[in-house]
Amino acid sequence: MYPPPMQIAPPAEDSPRRIALVEDDAELRALTAAMLEEEGFAVAELADGRALDAFLARDMPDLLLLDLMLPGEDGLSICRRLAGQVPFRILMLTARGADIDRIIGLELGADDYLPKPFNPRELLARIRALLRRAAPPAEAPREVADFLDWRLDLAARALIDRRSGADAGLSSGEYDLLLQFVLAPGRVLSRDQLLDATRGRAGGPFDRAIDVQVSKLRRKLGDDAGQPQILKTVRGGGYMFAPPVRRIRA
Repeated sequence: MYPPPMQIAPPAEDSPRRIALVEDDAELRALTAAMLEEEGFAVAELADGRALDAFLARDMPDLLLLDLMLPGEDGLSICRRLAGQVPFRILMLTARGADIDRIIGLELGADDYLPKPFNPRELLARIRALLRRAAPPAEAPREVADFLDWRLDLAARALIDRRSGADAGLSSGEYDLLLQFVLAPGRVLSRDQLLDATRGRAGGPFDRAIDVQVSKLRRKLGDDAGQPQILKTVRGGGYMFAPPVRRIRA
C-alpha cells in the first residue's frame, strides 16, 4: 500500500506538474524526460517497478508514464496493483500493436495508452489532457447526483451505494465517464464525444477505450452486460444513460 496523498506535502501552486517516467531503455527515457522538462514538467526517471515503488514511498506524481515491457515486473502487473490505490493518472506506453494489450491495460486501470513509436507532440497532448481532467476545479461543485440506488458525489468524485454507504471505488477515468452520462441522462453520446470529453482526443476506427470503460462501469453498477438497463448501447450511435437523475445541492 502507498501512503495517502494527505501524508505527502502538496506542491506549491507555481511548481511544475510532476511526471514519473518508467522506461527501461535508458536512451529513450533520457530523451523523453528532456522533452517533457523543456515543456515545463518535473520528471522522475525510473528504470523499473522496483525504482517506482521506492519513488512512491516518498513522493506522488501527478501522472505516471508507464512502459508496458519492463524487466522484472511488467507494466500490466504494475498497473494492476496500483489501480485504486493511487490518486494520479496512468498513461501506458506500449510497443505492442495488438489491441488486446491496450484493452488489458485499460481493464487494469490505465487512463489512456499510446503505442510506440509515438509523436512527441501527441504524447504531450495526451499528458495535458489527462492532467486537465485530474486537476480539481477552483471551487468544487457542492452537488450530488442520485440515480437508482446510487449517489455520485461531484465534490468527492466518488460513487456511493446509498443502501450500504460503500464506495464503488471508481478510477479517475471511470468517474469522468460516468459524470458525462449523469450530466446527460436520456441522451445518446457517441464514442467520439465521450473520448473528447474524458480524454481530450478523437478516437480511431478501432479505438476500444470507451467500450472497455463502459464495460467496467457496468460491472461496478451491477448492470447486466447482456441486457443493460443503466448504460444502454445504441447501435451505430454510442451509449445512453437510461435512469432518471436527480441533482441535489449538498
